[in-house]
Amino acid sequence: MFTERMEYWWNLLNVLTFWELAQVPLCYCLVRHKLPVLWILPVSGDPARGNITAEVLPAVELALSHLREQPSPLGNYELQFHLTDSECDNGKALKAFFDTIFNGPKPIMIFGGVCSSVTSILAQSLEGFNLVQLSFEVTAPSLANKRRFPNFFRTVPSDSAVNVALVRFLRQYGWSRVGTLTQREQKFTEVQRDLSRHLEVANIQLAEAESFSEVPCDCVKKLKDNDVRIVIAHFDVSLAAKVFCCVYNLSMYGQKYQWILPDWTQGSWWTNTDSTNCTAKNILTAIEGSISADIETLSSRHIRGISGRTPQEYEKEYDERRWLKGLGASKFHGFAYDGTWVIAKVLTRVMETVRYREKYSIHRNFTVTDQEVGQMILEAMDKINFFGVTGHIMFQKGERMASVKFAQYQDGKAVDIEKYSAITDELEFISPIRFQRDKPTKDRTHVYPQRKRISILLYSVVAFLTFLGIFTACSLLVFSVKYYNHWAISMSTPFMNTLIILGAVLSYSSIFFIGLDGSYVSDRLFEVSCTVQISCLSIGCTASFAAMFVKTWKIHSLFKNHSMEKKLSTCFLAWTTRHVNIPAINDSRVIRFSVFVSVPVILIGTCASMLWQDHPNVQFCIVTLVIITCCCSTLCMVFLPKIIIIRMGPDPAFLSRRFHLTQWHSELQKESEQDSDVRNIMEQDDTGASDFVTDVTQNISLSLDILLSENLNLSRHINELDAELEDLTRHLNEPSPCVMENVVIRSFVHKAVKEKCLTLPESSKCNRNLLEDINSPEHIQRRLSLQLPILHLAYLPSIGGVDTSPLNSPSDNPQHSLMPRTYGVLVTGL
Repeated sequence: MFTERMEYWWNLLNVLTFWELAQVPLCYCLVRHKLPVLWILPVSGDPARGNITAEVLPAVELALSHLREQPSPLGNYELQFHLTDSECDNGKALKAFFDTIFNGPKPIMIFGGVCSSVTSILAQSLEGFNLVQLSFEVTAPSLANKRRFPNFFRTVPSDSAVNVALVRFLRQYGWSRVGTLTQREQKFTEVQRDLSRHLEVANIQLAEAESFSEVPCDCVKKLKDNDVRIVIAHFDVSLAAKVFCCVYNLSMYGQKYQWILPDWTQGSWWTNTDSTNCTAKNILTAIEGSISADIETLSSRHIRGISGRTPQEYEKEYDERRWLKGLGASKFHGFAYDGTWVIAKVLTRVMETVRYREKYSIHRNFTVTDQEVGQMILEAMDKINFFGVTGHIMFQKGERMASVKFAQYQDGKAVDIEKYSAITDELEFISPIRFQRDKPTKDRTHVYPQRKRISILLYSVVAFLTFLGIFTACSLLVFSVKYYNHWAISMSTPFMNTLIILGAVLSYSSIFFIGLDGSYVSDRLFEVSCTVQISCLSIGCTASFAAMFVKTWKIHSLFKNHSMEKKLSTCFLAWTTRHVNIPAINDSRVIRFSVFVSVPVILIGTCASMLWQDHPNVQFCIVTLVIITCCCSTLCMVFLPKIIIIRMGPDPAFLSRRFHLTQWHSELQKESEQDSDVRNIMEQDDTGASDFVTDVTQNISLSLDILLSENLNLSRHINELDAELEDLTRHLNEPSPCVMENVVIRSFVHKAVKEKCLTLPESSKCNRNLLEDINSPEHIQRRLSLQLPILHLAYLPSIGGVDTSPLNSPSDNPQHSLMPRTYGVLVTGL
């Protein structure tokens, strides 16, 4: 029976004696049966953390004293704590636990647990022994996993509860981007990982997570370099001075930064500056305005709880007890006090359940198994609900629903500003938070998009100039259509000229959209205008330069051998056709000039617009100037020569001097004789190229006719000069040539004139008539009257005539001798 087992435990343990520091027994009435509770704590103190067991002992004694004052909830039973020293060592703690389990007395519950590693190992084995553990100091978030630790409870909230409050606090002030600075220790790294999960769920960006061991300055600098403004820190108070010395040296404090720290309100830790190069004043300057977040160790409400005392009254009694023993204050003493009351309330409920079952059981010998007792304790723990010195005590999945306090360092003092309640999930205002400039710190460097505004006067002037440019381009288009059949237009590919004009119009049109101001149009129209301006400018430039490329390529294909390598460049083709001096069909020169003007203007304009991008009016002027200059220069260079040619009219002398068509035509004939593929290439060309070649051929024929007319005029002028020469020599003695010489000379002149006539085209009838007139007997007779004496004197020495030299007589000259008759045949042949 359960009652008999309780009596057995009472017989084994009448009195529990503590170590020398605590000689006061926990039980004051020996007539009651003892309910053993195993208290696992490290007995020896830690220099860095103090002796937690000794500091919380006055709170446990005070709780037992207050329990004794109340009407006995346990009836004839009384709590009896059996202390086991864990030494914060896993092996020793497990050995002490198993020794207690197997050597007796077997505890009903386990109270305590300070070290996370020891508590974690013991908590995993509790279910097998049907035991429930209640801790008042371990805050590791990993122990909240109910699958691994189903029988573990704690009166102190876990650090996960602080993280939930932190997320709620961040969202209240609109901070959605934070960074963390964590010391490389298990208790801090666990908290940081749990915080990361909560931040992810709350859609708060964790911009940078830095961890350090001893030297934090590099990590602090990385946070600054990544523009982290809100920093959540997790590190021990012994490193706080070193961290904030780095913060001071890097100027990561003030209005631009907000630090959220653990609760270090106890003591003046900023005076510990031996390991830093900063003074206490520097550290106080760095922490000014920082916020601490920690669980509320004692409730600030003046409410009398289950013990009949307010939290303030309890704290006063606790301080009196520890002062008498010369002990320091532990932040967990209130949770140990409330934990003692939780165990008493749970066992009271269990004892009432056992008595009820024993009273109404149909079995005479009623017994309760260890498993049933453990299950009843678990059910009782879930039903705990009362107000203690640390606030409202209740459990949700084994975790304490508690409050988190936020404090701010103001003028070197910690001032409570807000409190978070896990039960209501709300922040309670206590006192105003202090921000510099009365505004919360920004969580990042905000970049606000700002629309560029153009002066309405400037936009009007540029729009007027653009309209003039579009009007000029349209006028050129009308001009091209009107004179479409003129050889100066038809030979220069009119379709490509039209494409150049349309490209210029599109480029001009983009200026209207570039200067649109968002203050005059809607957001949707403003976004559309950005797309339209890029499209117009891109299509316009592509159309214009592509048309010039096609024009130059056709000229290149016409004048170059087909077997040459085709290099697709607006500049290479223009260079290769630079010697073709036919303005009507060759635009290579104007294309070169257009490129030489456009490229530097575009490069200089692009660089200048980037330099003046913060000045929208200047940038707008530069961009529009580049577009207008390029379009205007291209249109003028392409169409102005054609306008001049059309306005000058068909001047034959001008065409003969400018076109050099005779030489070009002969070169084409020579190339056609050397390479028969030229004709095939022209025949296989597209329709546009065939029309182009046809126009060129017609203009060549026209030019040849003009040159032949000029040749006719020159021939007539020669006849006039011959007549004048004949008149001048008429007074000379007319020689008496022999018939043989007359025939020979006549034959010679007739043959020379005939060969000259054959070089002229057959189509010229006037030239043939002229040739017949020149070779008529009358004309020959008149020429012989003048030319025979000259020919006689010129050829006489060659055929054995008389040497007319005054120095020699005819008889002395060897050439004066008669020549053989065969020389007459030679003269006749000439």
